[in-house]
Amino acid sequence: MKSKIWIILLLILPFIASAEVKLPSLIADGMVLQQKSSISLWGWANPDEKITVVASWDHQKAEVITNTNGEWLVKLKTPTAGGPFTITISGTNKIEIKNVLVGEVWLCSGQSNMEFPLQKTTPSWKTGIVNYESEIAKANYPNIRMFTVKQTVAQEPQQDVEGKWEVCSPATAGKFSAVAYYFGLELTRSLNCPIGLIHSSWGGTPAESWVKKEVLEKDTALISILTNYDKDVRSYKAVDSTYQNALTKWKEDKAKNPSSTVVAPKKPVEPTKNSKSATKLYNGMIAPLIPFTIKGVIWYQGESNSGRAYQYRKLFPALINSWRSDWKTDFPFYFVQIAVHYQQLPEIREAQLFTMQSTPQTGMAVITDVGDSLNIHPTNKEVPGHRLALWALAKTYNQTQLVYSGPLYQSMRVEGNNIILKFRYADGLLAKGDTLTEFTIANSNQQFIPATAVIKGDEIWVSSPSIKKPIAVRFAWKNFCRPNLYNAAGLPASPFRTDNWTTKN
Repeated sequence: MKSKIWIILLLILPFIASAEVKLPSLIADGMVLQQKSSISLWGWANPDEKITVVASWDHQKAEVITNTNGEWLVKLKTPTAGGPFTITISGTNKIEIKNVLVGEVWLCSGQSNMEFPLQKTTPSWKTGIVNYESEIAKANYPNIRMFTVKQTVAQEPQQDVEGKWEVCSPATAGKFSAVAYYFGLELTRSLNCPIGLIHSSWGGTPAESWVKKEVLEKDTALISILTNYDKDVRSYKAVDSTYQNALTKWKEDKAKNPSSTVVAPKKPVEPTKNSKSATKLYNGMIAPLIPFTIKGVIWYQGESNSGRAYQYRKLFPALINSWRSDWKTDFPFYFVQIAVHYQQLPEIREAQLFTMQSTPQTGMAVITDVGDSLNIHPTNKEVPGHRLALWALAKTYNQTQLVYSGPLYQSMRVEGNNIILKFRYADGLLAKGDTLTEFTIANSNQQFIPATAVIKGDEIWVSSPSIKKPIAVRFAWKNFCRPNLYNAAGLPASPFRTDNWTTKN
């Protein structure tokens, strides 16, 4: 028996000894690295193996010895934007990474409105942007590169993802995230440098799917998410048994009556394999990207948490802060306030507004003017991409001449039967139309009625002849509406309320 073991060991030892240097898929030909930074490169090789990394921009050697697990990581100083460069990584083998650009790198994440591509895909909810054929035809921007992470559910944090860097061209751009594309296009035009976009999103997913387990465990306001998940795991066997019985009966009924239009029961998704389950997408689609150096994050998500908006007030900032902790940097985090839609409660937009107000280095793109009452995927993705880029250009890249936000409610006072509102970002308040719309007012009975709103300089005076002692005002406080308050820069005001009265959500 011992002799057989020795024979097996002798056979496999040459393969163990000659294990090649391997890289994560993110570190590959065509990638974009963050300029003027200390960037991280990493991979795997033999334990205790010397790895040498040389970049063509300065030809300086960076050397490291792998740990006992064969893992290695080096830091390189990157130059001002430019390229293409090559990076050579040597151990028992040599890897040359070609066509590397140095510029600005952003992570683009969220759910379906971030996943939504430029081109139309049928049959699918992916209907493509407005005039997608002409947009794709002119999408020849070799300085824009996108790495799209393959959608993956994982029980534990993974080391790698599937994906590849693609150069923006008419042949590739159709599959690009549309919001990320427009964001990157505006940045590359304004900054005149390469833009790397790491796209990691999945339609229909709640924020907790993108948060690591430890964050949920440590927060008493969020641990119920894990408790509910554990219940779903324990009950899945019974749920699946019920489904199997229902499917058997459906098949029997269909055999007896082939013309029946009754649809088959829907197979339940096993919680451990469900993209909507807590932590699963963080494990599979975010953790493997760390510590690739990024400038910041853009995010478009919230629809799947609309029914739990008060919880989202805690959950969304927790996600932002935990990602920053993982990357060990307080990068900017800019997000889209979800569009008005008949199923989307106003409390979720309020939760997003509160997140921006309470979490440093965040910004919110308001898109009340491009929502669709029936389609949760508005096809105009240029507007959110543009407004996210305004935040980045003004706040991250210090283009201080840009106005990057629409009016944001600041304070109120009562004078007689008027409530007078003050706003930030209020230069040139205007109504697109004859009069302001979507303002309501209430007294102590907490019953809101339509109000008259008049712009007076940088203030708005709100009143109703039916309310003699007003207490509170709400603006655009509906699932779907078309508010028309803007500033001179053409940016819409965020929905808001002056009260904190308890609502159903």
